[in-house]
Amino acid sequence: MNSFGRIFKVSIFGESHGAALGVVVDGVKAGVKLDASALEADILRRKSGAKGTTPRIEGDEPEILSGVFEGCTTGAPVAILFRNMNTRSGDYDALKDVPRPGHADYTASVKWNGFNDPRGGGHFSGRLTLPLVAAGAIAKLQTGFRYSAELVEIRRSWSRSAVRLARRNGTDCFLRPRLKAIPSEVWSNAVSKVSRQGWESLSSIR
Repeated sequence: MNSFGRIFKVSIFGESHGAALGVVVDGVKAGVKLDASALEADILRRKSGAKGTTPRIEGDEPEILSGVFEGCTTGAPVAILFRNMNTRSGDYDALKDVPRPGHADYTASVKWNGFNDPRGGGHFSGRLTLPLVAAGAIAKLQTGFRYSAELVEIRRSWSRSAVRLARRNGTDCFLRPRLKAIPSEVWSNAVSKVSRQGWESLSSIR
């Protein structure tokens, strides 16, 4: 499913290497101040380019197509479009026959009987988090709430020392189940190594 919610309904569309992708948000109250600059801070937080992320750089400029008039929401559904400008679809020709581990290439093919778009992961690409971020930014504007989050525990089997390490290092520590904490420099070095070898991504199988 590509739609979530009832009172505040979010519907995403598009593929990683299609012409564009975007979101339609229904249930936005009238009178909320909204323009591209109101989405900028959250969009920049997920923008690629940092070490360990995709080297693909996109402008990620939102085009508000409907639901906004003179800088305020109208009460009608808000549609936002993001155009894909930096695509190299030829890099993914082999994925039709050799799906990547840790990605949705194989499951997407099974789900849609081989008719899925394999370029860049298609509709299952991490790029589809962009319209979700835009929808989340609108939700924050509408509610006026302030949010904060803290990683405390993912599995009950983690040790207290691993949780303390996560808290102490913040986002600068990668954790995996069964009591082991992976220092950020170890993971960073592994990412750099496979990147130099020409691999597209890094994952693990346990």
